[in-house]
Amino acid sequence: MNEEGARRAASAPSSPSRSQVDVRDWVGRLRLTAFTGIMLGLVVLAALVLVPSVGTYLDQRQQIAALRQAVTLGKDEIAELQLERERWADPAYVTAQARERLYYYRPGEVVYLVDDDLPASAIPQEQAPVSEDVEETRTDWMAQLVRSVAAAGLSRPAVGE
Repeated sequence: MNEEGARRAASAPSSPSRSQVDVRDWVGRLRLTAFTGIMLGLVVLAALVLVPSVGTYLDQRQQIAALRQAVTLGKDEIAELQLERERWADPAYVTAQARERLYYYRPGEVVYLVDDDLPASAIPQEQAPVSEDVEETRTDWMAQLVRSVAAAGLSRPAVGE
């Protein structure tokens, strides 16, 4: 019995808190039948066939959603243009636009144009200086430009030999 106890102690896990799983025993207990293999093969084949189809389906759904949105935007734009066409059909609107945009007036009317009628918040502020240190050039740039142009015109062209 001592030998048998030693075998049991050797085969038992060394610490009860840690259970070790022997992968070889686990895989060895799996029994794959022909039916299981065929079913597994069919599942893999179905996945390979359906994945591209699902991707195509999702792409087409996105395209359909984008086209529906474009149609909605087009309908909105058509509605706005029809509204504006109806406005331009009104003679009072045309008269108001001619007065406002083109400064047209009727004979006998006195027209006053007011300059600087913008509120103070709409008037652009003065630009800030580019730098704090303003430097004055020591040379006259205009005279230097004239000398440079004259020198370029009077010089001889270089001829390669």
